[in-house]
Amino acid sequence: MKILQLQMHENSGAGKAALRLHHGLLKKKIDSVVMVSQKSSDLASVLVPNKWSKLSKQVQQIIVDKFVARSGISRDDTFSVNFTPSLLDRDIKKVNPDLINLHWIGWEFLKIEDLKRLDLPLVWTFHDMWAFTGGCHYSGNCDRYTKSCGSCPQLHSSTDRDLSRWVWQRKYQAWKELNLTIVTPSKWLAECARNSSLCQGLRIEVIPNGLDTQIYKPINKQQARNVLGLPLDAQIILFGAIGATSAPRKGFQLLKPALQKLSQNLNEGTSAPKYRIELVIFGASEPINPPDLAFKTNYLGKLNDDITLALVYAAADVFVAPSIEDNLPNTVLEALACGTPCVSFDIGGMSDLIEHQQNGYLAKPFDISDLANGIAWVLARERHQKLCERSREKVEQFTSQLQAEQYATLYQELLH
Repeated sequence: MKILQLQMHENSGAGKAALRLHHGLLKKKIDSVVMVSQKSSDLASVLVPNKWSKLSKQVQQIIVDKFVARSGISRDDTFSVNFTPSLLDRDIKKVNPDLINLHWIGWEFLKIEDLKRLDLPLVWTFHDMWAFTGGCHYSGNCDRYTKSCGSCPQLHSSTDRDLSRWVWQRKYQAWKELNLTIVTPSKWLAECARNSSLCQGLRIEVIPNGLDTQIYKPINKQQARNVLGLPLDAQIILFGAIGATSAPRKGFQLLKPALQKLSQNLNEGTSAPKYRIELVIFGASEPINPPDLAFKTNYLGKLNDDITLALVYAAADVFVAPSIEDNLPNTVLEALACGTPCVSFDIGGMSDLIEHQQNGYLAKPFDISDLANGIAWVLARERHQKLCERSREKVEQFTSQLQAEQYATLYQELLH
């Protein structure tokens, strides 16, 4: 069987997850090809549309972004309407797949109405909520996707017949004609999909993201710090993501007061750690006027290769993921694989990875004090080594091999 993975970006969280699945399938001798609009690697098995289609996509995205901005969407929110021509028919026919696995297809990568023209069995891996909303990728506190959208808070709309209702209606007409099976990486996202109005009656499977546990693995902490030039005599708190300090969904605005609270607790003697702490941030460079994060901060900038990322995770004592919305973040999976306990709010798919007070700490959602307490709890020396061991043990359930086996079984079932 030949599988085509369709994904907007190669170098994104969803893109990384799609590529890991692709490589896992290749190792199982399954013919897998990836097609992306924005390619950043030199992998021969990752294709881009012809030059005309690629240029058209870029123009489409610019035009639609301006259109959506006029509808009232904040620059901090991602909102996709996907109403311009896909222009991918010829490229897909050249691949001649037996089945198509959709991934993140927002920002005009695939027109909503064009999905039925693919005329093949479709597996759609949801990396966020977009497939069953009226355009947003994460709905926040809004549950209107369980009905028919409209009065969209992200559009600051008070009318039912707004842009989100129009997008929802187009999806409603298009999705019911698809030969579609849904896969979600987290139990949380599966539950959201089941409760949505657009996924009623569709098969929904949970298959977690996987990763190469031979690359992401525990490394001697002192050696990792020596390579990275990080202090050997401090406890290191790690935070990082794509757009780490600029993407509100990743929670940097909540991490800042939590660190200040932690510092205050340490100074007052109400938290366990009694040693020097430093902060390391990846995914962002040091700004001209860096914020006060209460501890000495080391900015590593953008990191794209797995080897360096694994070193960074291994060098840390705790990884903090203060996201306000998230599916099954690669960063938490990667950190745990490197034997680094994680602290997050108990939201989204975090509890699929973090077992409270077993391999990390799940703080009450958006409770700054509890997030600070969680960081201190993990750093306490009497339990830290056990948390590290359990972190690695947890990820044995999330290998690329297991992920590929589950997808291969699903593909075979749908094709026979």
